[in-house]
Amino acid sequence: MCGITGWVAFDQNLTRRGDTVDAMTATLADRGPDASGVRLYRHAALGHRRLAVIDLPGGAQPMTASTPQGDVTLVYSGEVYNHPRLRAELQRCGHRFTTRSDTETVLRGYLEWGEAVAERLTGMYAFAVWDERRQRMVLVRDRMGVKPLYYHRTPDGVLFGSEPKAVLANPAFPRRVDASCLRELVGFTKAPGWSLWKDLYEVEPGTVLTVDRDGMREHTYWRLETAEHPDDAATTVERVAALLGEIVPGQLVSDVPQCVLLSGGLDSSAVTALAARHQQASGDKPRTFSVDFAGYEENFRPDEFRDTPDAPFIRDVAAHVGADHRNVVLDSRALTDPDLRRAVVAARDMPIGLGDIDSSMLLLFRAIREQSTVALSGEFSDELFGGYIWFHHPAARDADTFPWLAFQNTYTADRTEPLRPELRDALDIGAYVADEYAGAVAKVEHLPGADPFERRMRTSSHLHITRLVRAMLDRKDRMSMATGLEVRVPFADHRLVSYVYNAPWSLKTLDGREKGLLRQAVAHLLPTSVTERVKSPYPSTQDTGYPAALQEQARQILADPGHPVFAVFDHDWARRTAAADPATVTGAPRTGLERLLDFHVWADLYQPELDLP
Repeated sequence: MCGITGWVAFDQNLTRRGDTVDAMTATLADRGPDASGVRLYRHAALGHRRLAVIDLPGGAQPMTASTPQGDVTLVYSGEVYNHPRLRAELQRCGHRFTTRSDTETVLRGYLEWGEAVAERLTGMYAFAVWDERRQRMVLVRDRMGVKPLYYHRTPDGVLFGSEPKAVLANPAFPRRVDASCLRELVGFTKAPGWSLWKDLYEVEPGTVLTVDRDGMREHTYWRLETAEHPDDAATTVERVAALLGEIVPGQLVSDVPQCVLLSGGLDSSAVTALAARHQQASGDKPRTFSVDFAGYEENFRPDEFRDTPDAPFIRDVAAHVGADHRNVVLDSRALTDPDLRRAVVAARDMPIGLGDIDSSMLLLFRAIREQSTVALSGEFSDELFGGYIWFHHPAARDADTFPWLAFQNTYTADRTEPLRPELRDALDIGAYVADEYAGAVAKVEHLPGADPFERRMRTSSHLHITRLVRAMLDRKDRMSMATGLEVRVPFADHRLVSYVYNAPWSLKTLDGREKGLLRQAVAHLLPTSVTERVKSPYPSTQDTGYPAALQEQARQILADPGHPVFAVFDHDWARRTAAADPATVTGAPRTGLERLLDFHVWADLYQPELDLP
């Protein structure tokens, strides 16, 4: 999977800045624990950390192709699943390969097709090519944004990296955070290109960014497009089943041990069953992993999101497909370990405040990494097929804002309440969200003559695929790569996304069920208990000891009122919440405490320059 970083500076000699490039590269060691490499040119430097997955002896990076006109050097992160076909095509064009890696396929594809190589790739990837012949750096990100890539424009070039921490390691980057940076952190609209740090941006999905002496240019090579859906219900079900039947086996190519993340929900169970069918054909037994909390099943209480615990459904699927399953069981002490919180915040580079959802995911991935290097996930299905509760909740569905913000429950209460009043007023989150929503809706293309309801649901689908899912993918990438685990996302294949996006809402909800289309497409692979199960999100601990531990840690922070955390959070709110009955610290108060604790750790780790009212 790997991590990449680099620096372009047309007014400097970067062959003398090897120490800085080494430091940038070292920040990505968790993403690539197997090898490290740096390549320096006069005006460009590239760094790479490798997680060896395909062609373990070969595939070392940075990878260079020498031409009579000059070097072309690549650093690459991700997997290109159609690289065998592209490799054969390139061989017919006269290219000679020295490795079996998809890295070399991408490099030689650039030599043959230039920036247009991106249009030929199927997979998840972020890569950078320094073309010494043309003195230009080309940055490319996959269509769905599965793999991250950040950049900071400098007066004479650019800094970039798989994660912000790589750019932060360069002294040329000012670590500033102002109110405009915080609006998205609080508002949670997943604004395109946003990062918490001022003047640091994401390369947007489906985009090529080119940097040379003339400046920076951006080219979109893929976007979500609206088209007529040509198929009836039966054909649509058949087509989705066929696509998944092709995509999942195609993502099982690996020279290292692999597994599937199994939650007992429809999405992960479908991936598990499809992977099992493929592996069993070659005599292999599928390996699956799930996360659970001590005493969770025995003491489970239904809540606003979850009607049932995951464990019974996981057992059903594992037995049905003959999986070698391991359940990773966690307790509250592990989840509230300060060292774990520090690791989570360092992995995400920002105080996102998802608490045990992030921390349990990191612990799950650590456990998986002991036995597997690659895992397949059911991520992206809910956004694509309409699985979230707010797709089907009239008040949230019909609201003129982002549906995940419109859905009201104890967790979605006022996210600004813990903030200092002066900062809350300055952020004006309501206006920010309204502006972002208007801009997002304006990008949605509709079919001529579409009725108002179909327009509403296409808009909602577009918002989820181009906004919300990117936050989910980023979480999965950061938590997995922090442990050196590569997570693949079959539902993010652009062919499936384009096809399902354009299916009418009536087809996505066949039989009047959420994700009805997917249910019918995979019903023959799964036990009835799973195909009939209602959507249930990633689990969260119900142990009352968890909020009590959060409160104790908050009380320790309150002892230092001059800490930068109180430039953002209201000291009085923190004091009241830390002193409350632990039984009442659920939903929004619990989330607020988790944000407070994350921000405290983040400020200590990164020492940001806060420019706040």
